[in-house]
Amino acid sequence: MDSILIDGRAIGPNSPPYVVAEMSGNHNGDIARAFALLDAAKASGADAVKLQTYTADTITIDHDGPGFVIEGGLWGGRKLHDLYTEAHTPWNWHAPLFERARALGLSIFSSPFDASAVDLLESLGAPAYKIASFELVDLPLVRRVAATGKPVIMSTGMAHLGEIGEAVTAAREAGCRDLILLHCVSGYPSAPEDSNLRTIPHLAQAFGVQAGLSDHTLGVAVSVASVALGATFIEKHFTLKRADGGPDAAFSLEPDELKSLVEGTRTAWAALGRVSYDLAPSERGNLQFRRSLYVVADMAAGEVFTEANLRSIRPGYGMAPKHLPEILGRRATRAVTRGTPLSWALVVSE
Repeated sequence: MDSILIDGRAIGPNSPPYVVAEMSGNHNGDIARAFALLDAAKASGADAVKLQTYTADTITIDHDGPGFVIEGGLWGGRKLHDLYTEAHTPWNWHAPLFERARALGLSIFSSPFDASAVDLLESLGAPAYKIASFELVDLPLVRRVAATGKPVIMSTGMAHLGEIGEAVTAAREAGCRDLILLHCVSGYPSAPEDSNLRTIPHLAQAFGVQAGLSDHTLGVAVSVASVALGATFIEKHFTLKRADGGPDAAFSLEPDELKSLVEGTRTAWAALGRVSYDLAPSERGNLQFRRSLYVVADMAAGEVFTEANLRSIRPGYGMAPKHLPEILGRRATRAVTRGTPLSWALVVSE
């Protein structure tokens, strides 16, 4: 599978997993905090930070009728318009955030929620685009993003296979060449047992793309485990401190946890290696501790080998234990002292 490049960083099976720190609304309406989040993401080793580009009025309307007030869950009782007003990243922040990230050597891109957001991000030279799970069914938006020719990452939370197929087709027909699908459970937070990580290789195979994980579980274990199933791209919400609150704080990683995620996924990727039955460098010094055949009692020339004078023991400098049955009952070619590793030279030929 060919690598996909974002700002020159290769993403694919032959590269460490690409880790994206999702800022979302965790800036808590403070641009200084947003800058601090960029700094923390860079220090933690993330490859990129992702924003969300919308306003309350581009994503919903100010209404309190059925469906416009959230029922249950983390945001229960809140109007959609109020929640998005609080959580959105002001559009006039985007240019300074992009500038700061680039100064840090940190990639930055966003999830646009309408065509005007794509226009803004194009003006800033966004290197890639993310389609959020809830927008996967918005095929006109998918086509608009794909038409930029930039790499497109699409989350698949809540989507059935047919809907994913429609989105992939829309992206491909609009010109998308570099596409990554993220397995996602759109619960906030989601339970590890709902993760169904075996979906990751199925996504990759079904659509001929790279697959990764947008992870809303608590902690880093699920993300690290996903690497063993082929995830090349991992996205996780992060904040400076959960205790500071914010729309997404409850299911976000703190900087030390983000660092653990980066290190853990890279270790998991390195551990995958290749199919190999070769002796590992760390094993070579331990060959001496394998079992082998040793004379364990002094023997005279011509004496018969028996279970009393020949045993399989450590260390491993004698003949392999598999030869024991064929040697028992045969005679020694010469006198042999206790502690001598057995060799064919000590056994009379039949």
